[in-house]
Amino acid sequence: MLEISSQTNLLEQKNYKYSLQDIAEPNLYREVYPYTEVPRVAFNHRRVPIGMPEDIWITDTSFRDGQQSVEPYTVKQIVDLFKLMSKLGGPYGIIRQTEFFVYSQKDRDAVAQCQDLGLKFPEITTWIRASKEDFKLVRDLGIRETGILVSCSDYHIFKKMKMTRKQCMDYYLSTVAEAFEAGVMPRCHLEDITRADFYGFVVPFVNELMKMSADAKIPVRIRACDTMGYGIPYPEVAIPRSVPGIIYGLQHYSDVPSEMLEWHGHNDFYKAVTNATTAWLYGACGVNCSLLGIGERTGNIPLEAMIFEYASLRGSLDGMDPTVITEIADYFEHEIGYKIPPMTPFVGRSFNVTRAGIHADGLLKDEEIYNIFDTKKILNRAASVMLGKASGLAGIAYWINENYRLTANEAVDKKDPLVISLKQWIDAEYEGGRQTSLSVGEIEEQIEKLSQNRFQRL
Repeated sequence: MLEISSQTNLLEQKNYKYSLQDIAEPNLYREVYPYTEVPRVAFNHRRVPIGMPEDIWITDTSFRDGQQSVEPYTVKQIVDLFKLMSKLGGPYGIIRQTEFFVYSQKDRDAVAQCQDLGLKFPEITTWIRASKEDFKLVRDLGIRETGILVSCSDYHIFKKMKMTRKQCMDYYLSTVAEAFEAGVMPRCHLEDITRADFYGFVVPFVNELMKMSADAKIPVRIRACDTMGYGIPYPEVAIPRSVPGIIYGLQHYSDVPSEMLEWHGHNDFYKAVTNATTAWLYGACGVNCSLLGIGERTGNIPLEAMIFEYASLRGSLDGMDPTVITEIADYFEHEIGYKIPPMTPFVGRSFNVTRAGIHADGLLKDEEIYNIFDTKKILNRAASVMLGKASGLAGIAYWINENYRLTANEAVDKKDPLVISLKQWIDAEYEGGRQTSLSVGEIEEQIEKLSQNRFQRL
């Protein structure tokens, strides 16, 4: 049968109907996932077209997946971060939603206080155990949408749930029916989709979800979860690891509209950000992230990274305020006590700091030579240098100018006697056997001695 596709506006064949394959033994894709060896990337040379939606957005899981991997946040910390997230996402809600637990009284207090702020974005959603009682709880809290875990690989179906595919599908569908009965919009988290039998279980299952959704007249959101970070963004990679193939397949074989399709990834193989961007490019409106990438094992997709991916793809921040990223990083370090690895892009202490003397010389002449963009304007983080064994006169001059925020008239250059004296002190430290970096306090103390109080401490 031929139908006009709503995605491409072309006549397409719609006779692809995939039925549940209720096999006796699990398909663990051992040729791809041998477990005792590194997972393999298989190619089938099938390409699917790029099809970025008209609107793309970010959703957040900092208070759900993120909170599972750190000390639980206090109610105040959740509320403060929620406000910062809303400020970061801007008036158009590019950060569209964030999800909360509602198990404990503390969880519910955090939800209530965030609701009381009256902020339009991010929308508050939940993640619950799939039970009638929890669906009722979500409804009574005045929350429109909730996440439900529907693990879809045979690793989970056979090994964890101890069911057959048919039993598992029936169980999931009955759970979704209970959500509809309670008047709640379900967001189905297809856990471990990159190890699942896509055509033998995922597509038939999602087809049934879409039928139920149409009958109930309640939308269903599909979250494709790359739980172990196995997803691959390259063209022509075979299912189940192909991110383009998964997004295309859910759209074209299960008729999931882009606005109901979301990607959730992990960073086990350093591909979280690239996979999320790929999901956008191939048709998913939403990518699910967490602040600073905090999450299970190697973490989730860093929300701040997707701010810049969005701007790169759209050519605009569309009302987002990236300087809030620096506020969020400061809050995590000073209020929560979370130690951000110093080289973390955009938020780490050293992300725009150079140690090499020749690089520092370039920064002194024109920071654009060695800075990724105007970090002072965009992130409220001026480019800087770290003083140490490799620091030259130019690096020392640059450090003094930035650390003391000297104006153009006050700025020192590499010929300044203070710079030369400080360089001699630094060289002596390392010639004496020192191996560690110099702290800001040590450098400021020496500057006070050498400059005879020419500068005051910040």
